[in-house]
Amino acid sequence: MNMELDEEYLKIVNHILTSDLFLKLKNCEHHGITRFEHSLKVSYNAYKFAKRFNLDYKSVAIGGLLHDFFLDENVKLKDRFFSVFNHPLKAEINALEKFNVSSKEADIIRSHMFPINTTLPKYKESWIVSMYDKKIAFSEFGHKFGYKLKYVSNLVIILLFNVIK
Repeated sequence: MNMELDEEYLKIVNHILTSDLFLKLKNCEHHGITRFEHSLKVSYNAYKFAKRFNLDYKSVAIGGLLHDFFLDENVKLKDRFFSVFNHPLKAEINALEKFNVSSKEADIIRSHMFPINTTLPKYKESWIVSMYDKKIAFSEFGHKFGYKLKYVSNLVIILLFNVIK
């Protein structure tokens, strides 16, 4: 990623990237990497896409970075399973409390797990983060397990784009 060279992106998200609470995500395993790394990938890739298509790339950068902004103290398998369904709300509450996100950014966070979670994205920007989250998660799982899931992730992106037309 050329994120380190993208001054505009860094200006948008610097207040998050320097937050002690957000930096704790570096200690949370997620898809074989850290939740911090995953969130950064989703945020930056979705930001570049939104910027290219003249959408609200600032909200995409912020919402994408905070879409998994929760700390799970419980590592029991049952709790991790239910986290798939309830973490968007936890992340939204944390983002509202800590970073006073906009309503669009809150929607990006809350709806990023659609269709696994039933919260339908309201904005194009929410759809973009949701799709990039899935694409990157598939890629991370593929790397973690050694499978070629990148091909499947591209198929998922194509299908999702056709659904939202």
